[in-house]
Amino acid sequence: MADPDVSTLILQAMRTSDASAMHRAFLRLIGGGHDALSPEAEYELRHPDYVMDMPQSGERIRGRDAMRAMQEQYPAPPDITVNRVTGEGKTWVIEGVNDYGAGDIWNVVVLLEFDEEGRILRDTRYYAKPFNPPAWRADLVEKGEDRKI
Repeated sequence: MADPDVSTLILQAMRTSDASAMHRAFLRLIGGGHDALSPEAEYELRHPDYVMDMPQSGERIRGRDAMRAMQEQYPAPPDITVNRVTGEGKTWVIEGVNDYGAGDIWNVVVLLEFDEEGRILRDTRYYAKPFNPPAWRADLVEKGEDRKI
């Protein structure tokens, strides 16, 4: 059974465009700490026809059973920092940083699409390695405070 608190937060965010509610729901979904969802509750938050795409690697995980199997085999999940959550209705974007340890940092953008009941239908994740910007544009830009490089 899906966690009623997380389900309530997702539905609240969908109805009212409340980014803070979606932020709290996402933090529970990605785990960490005593407030993490159980694997069963996380599984129930995904629609049976759930699809996760990772365009950079060309991979697709089709179905919540396949996603659960992938999670069970995952060797060492990263520490995740959520920098920004934005969206409305059934579509939400989460920007963050995945830290796999030993300096292995990746910026990540997660696009979540929900059904009417607040279950995740589609999950698309874009990963990018941070890089040092070229010197030629140094006087044209400012360094974002919430970005790790």
